[in-house]
Amino acid sequence: MEDKKVNARSANEKVISPAVIKRLPRYYRYLGDLLKNDVVRISSKELSQKMNVTASQIRQDLNNFGGFGQQGYGYNVEFLYNEMGKILGLDKTNNVIILGAGNLGQALANNQEFEENSFKIIGLFDVNPRLVGMTVRGVEVYDIDMLEDFLSKHEVRIAALTLPRSKAPKIARELVELGVKAFWNFAPVDLNLPEDVIVENVHLSESIMTLSYRIHSINE
Repeated sequence: MEDKKVNARSANEKVISPAVIKRLPRYYRYLGDLLKNDVVRISSKELSQKMNVTASQIRQDLNNFGGFGQQGYGYNVEFLYNEMGKILGLDKTNNVIILGAGNLGQALANNQEFEENSFKIIGLFDVNPRLVGMTVRGVEVYDIDMLEDFLSKHEVRIAALTLPRSKAPKIARELVELGVKAFWNFAPVDLNLPEDVIVENVHLSESIMTLSYRIHSINE
């Protein structure tokens, strides 16, 4: 089952295709690199050469949100970077909890880039008593039985699931009932959730299988 379709809407309620949405973080990352290198402005042609996306595609993508470019000038890098951050919701703090405090959950909690991009991990949860009470980069691991109480005191819309296949669906349903609206799902299972709940699947085993297919198909 594919990830649920996510519709982003601009001010005029135009539906943005999932393919465009997938490219937005790449634009944000490349524009951030340009800013670090003190680049003030860039044309769609120059940006296309860096991103390996056609200049026409870049213009079409950005026109979904208003364009942002000026004829004969191109794009102001800082302005476009800031606007892209707003489109992605990075101008607001996004509280995140992690379900599963094993190796993968701890690795996510240790990633400083999330906080730099406005994703604040405020709690990890696990059933293992040996993990409960420890901290990862200052974030406490709670007993999973404390979920309801924790969510009643903190506004959380995003949950990362690094749980076994057998546990993830039940926990996800419970989280939806507690108000969570989006899931970053690392569990190797598809989640059957209400249509208004957003799921972004990151199935690591499927990804490496795809890589295996591609390398073997080239060499055969």
